[in-house]
Amino acid sequence: MQKPSKPVSQSKTTITELMIPSYANFGGKIHGGILLSLMDKVAYACSSKHAGAYCVTVSVERVEFLQPVEVGELVSLHASVNYVGRSSLIVGIRVEALNVKTGHVNHTNSSYFTMVAKGDDDKPCTVPRLILENKEEVKRFIEAMHMKEIRIKVKEEMDDVRSQIAVEKASELLKGERCIIRL
Repeated sequence: MQKPSKPVSQSKTTITELMIPSYANFGGKIHGGILLSLMDKVAYACSSKHAGAYCVTVSVERVEFLQPVEVGELVSLHASVNYVGRSSLIVGIRVEALNVKTGHVNHTNSSYFTMVAKGDDDKPCTVPRLILENKEEVKRFIEAMHMKEIRIKVKEEMDDVRSQIAVEKASELLKGERCIIRL
């Protein structure tokens, strides 16, 4: 039985969290791992709302740390389903940090999480089709389609490269690089 289609707006999710001192790294900024964990949470919430099922993270694309996040800022993670396949969903995430004293908002991170919906049998299950209601949603869906194609091509190219690496010829290939070979 096919699940009813759902609009992007039905699963849009925002999580806001105060950045506390225990989240800081040695440089006094919020540790990237904290932000990644929060992004994973919002990706799960968003994708599960759309799928109506438990979702797992399959891959993370383009984690871009654009600005540091400070202790005391309120970080909001805005997530929306940008694309759906049969059982997969691509969730776009925008992270913003609000300085509560000044009111200034910084766009600090962007990322794309690929999630897969799981049924009660722990196997991938079909997700509802996505209803695109404006030009921005159509644009994001098409961008995600291209991102998926590019990811597949990059994986294939890397598989080819891995199979063709001749370690015996490495000294010539690595000449001028910042490494020392000690075999």
